[in-house]
Amino acid sequence: MVSTLDSYNSTPTAIQKPKIFYGWYLVTVDLLAQVNCAFHMSSTLSVFLKPLTEDLAVSRGLFSMLRSGEILLAGALAPLIGPLVDRYGGRWLMAGGALSAGIGFVLLSQASAFWQFLLVRWVFVAIGGVLMCQMVVSVTISRWFVRKRGRAIAIASLGQGSAKVLIPIVTATLFVWVGWRSTWAIFGLLTLVLVVIPAAVFMRRSPEEMGLMPDGADAPAQSGAVVERKRATEAARRGAQDEVVWSRREIIGTRTFWIICFMYGMANVGIAGLNLHVFAYVTDIGFSAMVAATTLTIIASTQLGSTLIWGFISERIEIRHSSTMMFLIQALGLALTIASASWSLGTVYAKRHPTQASPYMGAAFQMIVGGTAVALVGTVLGEWASWHLSSRGIGAIAYLVIFGSILGYSAYSYALRHASATIVGTYAYVNPVIAVVLGWLLLHEPVGARTFVAMGLILVAVIWIQFSLKARRTDNASTVRRSDSPTVRPEPEAST
Repeated sequence: MVSTLDSYNSTPTAIQKPKIFYGWYLVTVDLLAQVNCAFHMSSTLSVFLKPLTEDLAVSRGLFSMLRSGEILLAGALAPLIGPLVDRYGGRWLMAGGALSAGIGFVLLSQASAFWQFLLVRWVFVAIGGVLMCQMVVSVTISRWFVRKRGRAIAIASLGQGSAKVLIPIVTATLFVWVGWRSTWAIFGLLTLVLVVIPAAVFMRRSPEEMGLMPDGADAPAQSGAVVERKRATEAARRGAQDEVVWSRREIIGTRTFWIICFMYGMANVGIAGLNLHVFAYVTDIGFSAMVAATTLTIIASTQLGSTLIWGFISERIEIRHSSTMMFLIQALGLALTIASASWSLGTVYAKRHPTQASPYMGAAFQMIVGGTAVALVGTVLGEWASWHLSSRGIGAIAYLVIFGSILGYSAYSYALRHASATIVGTYAYVNPVIAVVLGWLLLHEPVGARTFVAMGLILVAVIWIQFSLKARRTDNASTVRRSDSPTVRPEPEAST
């Protein structure tokens, strides 16, 4: 035994490097866990909202509190789960969480009252999700990767993103085939099979306990020289020299920690509330369940496409800068959504609540208020210094005043009084086509074949909307006429 150790310490033989770094197996397990984490998220629960509220006789507002309670419960458990991940690793936490969530999904299929559904969600599903989802995944990957940490976390997150793309359509299809109760049971069985066993078999706490280095870097030669081992370890951890180990008490005492909690918490709450009601809203306004599921899929597809991009960005710039960029883009998107939604809501409200005021007076009032607001913003930004009139500029302003404002607002108000809001709303698609055509005809701006094809598709879509609405009105009118027409019963024949 002694000779064996002596030869081991004296012989400078290097450890054979595996072809595939073991950390990537953990990323695969984490990806599967993220797929199953999507089963209990708001976008999935959104598909269940209408049938659950109808079968369990509960209002949508009370049902929304269920998801709010889950988010609060996850936040309260996070400080307790974190030390367990640090001390014991994510192996049995992930396996136990998946076991709890899987059992919870199966029990949901047997709930006959809302309090039973809520209890199972909070006790089994929510707690199981905390144990097997983001926290355990991120901490585990962070131990196995340093230089490639961003892409590793991004690849694991693709599991949740991909599931959010597919689950709405799959769930809507399962509703038709087996109903919502059996759909929950299927989710539970998938969780038990795809996460519990792989987590128990493959998950490991850190690469050091397997004799490996983070990122799959070459291990040092086993010569027993402590100095060489330390040098190789430091070389394997390139890019991590600026990382500082903080205690929990030190982190809680910093203002940065609470700012981060507030920012990510507000972002997640807003997104969760939106995703929870999208499916029900789309079906409420008259579209089918498959159209609503497709809407959720489109929303999730945009999130999926950005996951890897942000992963690579976070490896190249500081995380605070990449987070700032992400929130700025999100804020811009929300601002554009609110602006367009405000105009749409105002249009629908004006259509359903007509006033006795002249439409031309309404258009004039809108232009005065809008022009004043824009002038105030320009003044604050100091844009008056760049104000220089020219003959070309005066012509452009005159065109915008006459055609873009006076005629445009007046025509919009008139159309809103004599056509449906859906028909009037197609102006947003037609206006860009007119602008491009005018620029091509009057200013000789270059327009390619691709642009003409795009304009043709827009016009076809607008015409399609027009004819579909007319066909729907015709069908409704014929249905009303059939229901209002008297039923003529044949006279009984006289018996002889």
